[in-house]
Amino acid sequence: MTYKYFPHTDEDLREMLTKVGAASLEDLYAELPDSVKLHRDYELPDALSEVEIRKYFQETGKKNKQLICFAGAGVYDHYTPSVIPSIVSRSEYLTSYTPYQAEISQGTLHYIFEYQSMMAELTGMDISNACMYDGTTATAEAVMMAAANAKKANKVLVSETVDKRTLTVINTYAGYQGIEIEMVDANDGATDKEQLKQKLEAGGVAGLVLQQPNRFGIVEDFEGVADACHAQKALLIINSNPADLALLKTPGDWGADIAVGEGQSLGLPMNFGGPYVGYMCCTEKLMRKMPGRIVGKTVDSNGQRAFVLTLQAREQHIRRQKATSNICSNESLMALWVTIYMSLMGKEGLKEAAQISFDGAHYLCDKLIATGKFEPVFNQLFFNEFCLRYKGDLDALLRKLEEHGILGGIKVADDIIMMAVTEKRTIEEVEQLIALCHE
Repeated sequence: MTYKYFPHTDEDLREMLTKVGAASLEDLYAELPDSVKLHRDYELPDALSEVEIRKYFQETGKKNKQLICFAGAGVYDHYTPSVIPSIVSRSEYLTSYTPYQAEISQGTLHYIFEYQSMMAELTGMDISNACMYDGTTATAEAVMMAAANAKKANKVLVSETVDKRTLTVINTYAGYQGIEIEMVDANDGATDKEQLKQKLEAGGVAGLVLQQPNRFGIVEDFEGVADACHAQKALLIINSNPADLALLKTPGDWGADIAVGEGQSLGLPMNFGGPYVGYMCCTEKLMRKMPGRIVGKTVDSNGQRAFVLTLQAREQHIRRQKATSNICSNESLMALWVTIYMSLMGKEGLKEAAQISFDGAHYLCDKLIATGKFEPVFNQLFFNEFCLRYKGDLDALLRKLEEHGILGGIKVADDIIMMAVTEKRTIEEVEQLIALCHE
């Protein structure tokens, strides 16, 4: 055997390579450009004891610079109750994969059911699936749902105010599905309603994707948008930050057909970029077009409550050509995380965290403008994230803040910074940021 823990013998490998018409393992990667291949040994230390390996990772971890975070743009530094990691680390959760066998997966099925129930209530929608990979792919899947539902229309409108990373993933999915993506311009940081109306009335539209709050942090007014979409038999898709929905109008309130987004704001640490959890909710009539799986509650032969996989429109369960999507798993461990978070916080806790974030952002924005070094970019309502134009050297300001242990925000243009405030930011941290910007 080539490697101690690999089960395949050299003979097994030769047989498999012959079957696929490859002379060697290297031939399997022949299409990869040479520039992306690693041409050196892995930088791994020799075998270490447990004490040594723990020390190694502790020292390596110290290289990460921990900053006070005023950045957002889709990932936010929210509070995580300490009990959550303890519960999620229990073996019956941490080692669970997928709940195919209901009779031995009642715990996993139960918490997914609770997750679905909470997300449906939070978004004001009828149905939630058992979560997606992340917010970007959930939005792209919603675009595919809209196109599949329309049948004769293959165009989906996307507002320019939707996050650029989400748009990139949408374009990737759409490019292989024959779906045309057409942009709707922004006006003062919000979707241009007049242009949107014209594009809908032109016909051939399967769906519309909007974001709330949008990529500039602006809370948009979607009054009448759902009616305009439905008049043209198009679906309204709203991508929302779920933490903000504790105070904002929900996608259901706006008349959305599909609600999607990134669930990281529901207590998931930033984790240097993941893992996160995408959510997808929809109206009942679209339930059978939703990708992934839905857990339902029933009773067993003894009349006792039981949880089962109710709908599974995935390739593993039905013929490939009839599958709603090729998405083949979910982020149920992360779904458990946000379920525990929402259970601990409760409705009032979610509202309080959202209100603190809102108040802090507006306080910071007003104080920065008062320094005379910043000015508003948009004349729009925002929630806990906002854009300001800086009248000096923005790169120099960001470097200065970082030297003082602060991640001051995200540079979205040469002279524009976007900042976010969450309930974790103390008044002392906010005042420190203001003082440094005023110097």
